[in-house]
Amino acid sequence: MTLHLISHDLCPYVQRAVIALREKSVPFRRSDIDLADKPDWFVALSPLGKTPVLEVNDTAVFESAVIVEYLEDSQPNPLHPDDPLQRARHRAWIEVASATLADIAAFYAARDAEAFELACARLRERFIRLEAELGDGPWFAGGRFGLVDAAFGPVFRYFDSFDRIADFGILDGLGAVAAWRQALAARPSVAGAVPPDYPYRLTRFLLRRDSHLSRLIRQSGTG
Repeated sequence: MTLHLISHDLCPYVQRAVIALREKSVPFRRSDIDLADKPDWFVALSPLGKTPVLEVNDTAVFESAVIVEYLEDSQPNPLHPDDPLQRARHRAWIEVASATLADIAAFYAARDAEAFELACARLRERFIRLEAELGDGPWFAGGRFGLVDAAFGPVFRYFDSFDRIADFGILDGLGAVAAWRQALAARPSVAGAVPPDYPYRLTRFLLRRDSHLSRLIRQSGTG
């Protein structure tokens, strides 16, 4: 079996797949493409035109949730709980991570201060709810790293860049969330899911948005 992960350098959903592959110690090859100029061979592989796509021999598996579930079914080192009810709960919280990524996109794309503040408030509500779900850590399920952790690692990575711009107060006072974020940042599979210059690339991307946040970046001098 040969695994080829087709990715985009900033895609948080690609990061989920990379983290899962690394946690399972599965050899794979990774190729980044430009989603603004998709090669024909990629369009032929991906009906949705999105990354990630995992080529398994000559078969294309697309959508990050499907990819990580395929890896669960086919590879060692399971990242889901054994109990069916807990697996369902974890899958549900992976969907929360996806919704949080959508809120982050609204945050960095907000055109004016009013929309930006609303996006801040929505994100704050997400993390307050998450704080109530976390236990003693270090991971979502306690002592065992799982796919919920793989889903939230890319979420917190955005805040590493946001924190360099200003203190938006989104995570203030959320001790369990802060501890989880710190543990995820130190996890080799999470840290290694992006290129070393990811913060620079993300800042360049944010600056091109012509958004309220891009104006704050210029004012802060972090761009």
